[in-house]
Amino acid sequence: MATYRASPGFFEVPHAAVYAVMTATVLVSGLCFIQAGGSQAPSELLFRYGGMYSTALARHEYWRLFAYGFLHVSFLHLATNMLCLVLWGGHLENRVGPAYFLIIYVCAMVFGAIAGNIIHSTPYLTVGASGATSGILGALLSLWILGKLDVGFDFFAINIGLNIAFAISSARIDWGVHLGGFAAGLIACALLDLVEKANAYVLRCKFPEVVKVDLALLAGAAVLFLWTGQAQALAPGAPGWVAAIGFAGAGCAVVKLIDLVLSIKKGLAVVILALACANAACVMLGGRALASAACIARQPGGLLPLDNLLDTFCANPLLVSGLVAAAAIAVTLLVCSRELHRGIADVGFVATSLRAERSRRDGL
Repeated sequence: MATYRASPGFFEVPHAAVYAVMTATVLVSGLCFIQAGGSQAPSELLFRYGGMYSTALARHEYWRLFAYGFLHVSFLHLATNMLCLVLWGGHLENRVGPAYFLIIYVCAMVFGAIAGNIIHSTPYLTVGASGATSGILGALLSLWILGKLDVGFDFFAINIGLNIAFAISSARIDWGVHLGGFAAGLIACALLDLVEKANAYVLRCKFPEVVKVDLALLAGAAVLFLWTGQAQALAPGAPGWVAAIGFAGAGCAVVKLIDLVLSIKKGLAVVILALACANAACVMLGGRALASAACIARQPGGLLPLDNLLDTFCANPLLVSGLVAAAAIAVTLLVCSRELHRGIADVGFVATSLRAERSRRDGL
């Protein structure tokens, strides 16, 4: 991407997406350590909160493909993976932007878990962000092969060696997750490069990064909505593949609609306001799904703050969801305040610049 270039130095200062992923991982792992009462989490606790295990896919527990990447066995395990995230994540986010960084990270996490599940022939339990962080390194290698990353070969020799050294230091390392995540990151980055090249012919405008991140998060929520079977309420009796095609078609239509709106005067402000409303609607739908799934004959989880939050929500889910939806609107407008102001003040130059930036693009 034209506005993101990795520096030739060995270390690149992390940006917002890296900090967000790191914060979420540390919080989730930290809550497990607190509940365990020490710097290590027992297998029973990790299994309960989302550890990936041998029959998870057979039992359709797809949520574990994401949850396992935020859990860690010990503080040392967490620190090692967060060090890799800092060392490699800054380079990748600086080069491809936060939206594509998050897409690559999630793809590496998911396909790393799938690869590990395929390789294992005996019962196992896997947790950790190592598959996702290996995917970051794979994506950087993909950019280097494409000639779009300004670092030397020594960068990969040192960091791949560092990754192997960390892996060898633990006898319980899951090589399937590491290799699967690395391959997924490499392939996902190459595919995104092709997508960006195709976008020069399909889309008129370059999407601002905040718009791309918000769309990526909404797409993730839509996939979750589809996976949990909530889409059947909109089309009862329809096969799952029909719902998937319908969601994909609707997503493409939304992207093109946003592209057209961005190409008109004050279109950026309209898009930001529309995304704020979409985020609120997503929160309301999520609250409804949570109320029907988690508030009926629920069992205490053992972590008092989370139990108290769930008690408050279940007492009045509509009110709590409404308040959180209003907060989602406020946060969206706050995070996108610069783009919103730019769109409101637009007299035609913003749309022109967004179209001009798209015409200059040549892949990532």
